[in-house]
Amino acid sequence: MNQLLLPSILFIYFGLLLAIAYFTSKNASSHSFFTGDKKSPWYLVAFGMIGTSLSGVTFVSVPGAVSTSAWHYYQLVLGFFAGYFVVAYVLLPLYYKHQLNSIYRYLELRLGLSAYQWGAAYFILSRTLGATVRLYLVINVLQLFVFEPIGLEFWQATLLIVMMILAYTLKGGVKTIVWTDTLQTFFMLLALVVCIVTLQQQMDFSWSELWAHLQQKELTQIWSLNPSKSDYFWKHFIGGAFITIAMTGLDQEMMQKNISVKTLKDAQKNMVVFSFTLLIVNALFLLLGSILSYFALQNGLNYAPDDLFPQIIQTYLPSGVFIIFIIGLISALFPSVDGAITALTASFCIDIIGFERKNLPETERMRLKQIVHISFAVLFTLLVFLFKWYNDKSIVNLIFLIAGYTYGPLLGLFAFGILTKRKAPGAFIPFIVILAPVCCYVLSQNADLIWKGYQFGNEMLLLNGILTFVLLLISSLFSKATPTHETSPL
Repeated sequence: MNQLLLPSILFIYFGLLLAIAYFTSKNASSHSFFTGDKKSPWYLVAFGMIGTSLSGVTFVSVPGAVSTSAWHYYQLVLGFFAGYFVVAYVLLPLYYKHQLNSIYRYLELRLGLSAYQWGAAYFILSRTLGATVRLYLVINVLQLFVFEPIGLEFWQATLLIVMMILAYTLKGGVKTIVWTDTLQTFFMLLALVVCIVTLQQQMDFSWSELWAHLQQKELTQIWSLNPSKSDYFWKHFIGGAFITIAMTGLDQEMMQKNISVKTLKDAQKNMVVFSFTLLIVNALFLLLGSILSYFALQNGLNYAPDDLFPQIIQTYLPSGVFIIFIIGLISALFPSVDGAITALTASFCIDIIGFERKNLPETERMRLKQIVHISFAVLFTLLVFLFKWYNDKSIVNLIFLIAGYTYGPLLGLFAFGILTKRKAPGAFIPFIVILAPVCCYVLSQNADLIWKGYQFGNEMLLLNGILTFVLLLISSLFSKATPTHETSPL
């Protein structure tokens, strides 16, 4: 294969994203950057959210993980599915009721400035870490197949990718992201289907024969029924539901697209359609992982889980399929980062700088917005270099580990605001949202000593949220503030 072919495809793809950014960012203001002028079509948001939710982690790591854990990940997906309905019918009505540009403003309206700023800070921390882990994973693969053959080093490839993302997100914001994510989701799903079909044909089995072989090798098992294990069904299901509530419903990146839809009814329609679609798409990724694992067993291959998909596609399938794989991988890369950097810019400008509290002229808003956007791009770059040094954990596990500690306080803050009418003293909130994750960390490190053989899984997020909630409830007993009379949406 010509060494310049894959880099050429990358730049053609980038040119297409730039063209979309040009047409969607005409007459863009700071308000349209953050909200899309409330004109985003719900069906485009629903389709584009697939790419944002899956990202390069699902594209590479989820199929690879099947070799060691079969379809246990699907227990988590079923939990995701349940969580999306909570987002659609509890959280979205709340955001539309208050006409929020930043969802963390709800915490200010309900619990005061301290809760608002700490909630936004936890989002900024968590999304920055999560997005850079995803970015690192995909750049690693692109480095191996695209950049290394033309002589680019990892740091050069990282700078190039980040500058590309910066170029098409700097002006358009949400209006651009909705359309680019739609395009990128299409290419990602195209690559997924092409790889599955080609592998099946390569192995010369009918679909029924292939499925029988996969079952025989125990590569399609969904249920894990040992309560002590981290992938036990109820840990995965309940943890998955709360991961969705926290990482989608309490996440500015995911919600900024939903609240850019004109009406609440359309936003809910988007969320429901998206949740059913995600069930099917994740099943396809796990099917691909089962086929890859069986192919590796047949051929005596011993790749690391994250290398299984790219290595087999490059080595054993036609070059045309590998090109489609690279296009899919590129498509998985951009939506996992472009939306994050846009959402972080929005959150920092609205929640930390205080665009909605300060009467800043539009020119000053645009100047500050660009400075913040570029600053996050620089931070992303530095963190990718850091992850290059630290690479001893599964990327999927690392992302959910980060989420468990950083989204837990967010979950507790929002739950306290929605489920009670009490106030917590603002001076207590910083201590509570720091103490809860620290206690959870200490507990997880000593779980085996306290409960012999027990391993914490995704229930860590829920435990963190509950501990934050309980501490807020206790602190509210010392509050002199009058309980709010806002009606709970529950």
